[in-house]
Amino acid sequence: MPHRLPPVLSSNDLPLAELLAARLDGEVYAVDDCFSPVDEVEQPEHRARALRAGLSDRLIAEQRSAAWVWGALQHPPLPHQLCAAMGARVRPPGAGWVMSREVVVEPWEVVTLGGMQVTTPLRTAVDLARFSSNYGELEASMVRRLMIIGEFTVAHCLDDMDRRRNLPNKKQAILRLSR
Repeated sequence: MPHRLPPVLSSNDLPLAELLAARLDGEVYAVDDCFSPVDEVEQPEHRARALRAGLSDRLIAEQRSAAWVWGALQHPPLPHQLCAAMGARVRPPGAGWVMSREVVVEPWEVVTLGGMQVTTPLRTAVDLARFSSNYGELEASMVRRLMIIGEFTVAHCLDDMDRRRNLPNKKQAILRLSR
């Protein structure tokens, strides 16, 4: 019986030179810093597995990285945006390709895809509206796509923010989402 490759390959599975050669031969395609066999249709689980490679279980993909995992952003962001729940006691990687922070996050605001924790589309949309330093057409487009993916509306985002106390950048997010 033929051996089936995993849906996402990293240099932990095969030497990088072989993966790059397989990409040149059209046998795999790039998913962030990893690769998938061409017979795999890229889905959120693939992107999450690629992001997960080499990271702590306690880290959570958020904001632009979560938008990329969900398919609301075409290319992976650089640096990736990760967070950890307050008190998770995680040491973020020292790599320049990752930004991380500690956040208050409820269990229902996170799902696990491909072994990686990812903020839900609703939490991701709200965080993008709250924390994007520049909120232009790209960010608004990501939020609209997340709304389609997660099947929610601006009203759901506003309700979500109203349920929380002392929420930083709430007024800014309300203005951005109301446009």
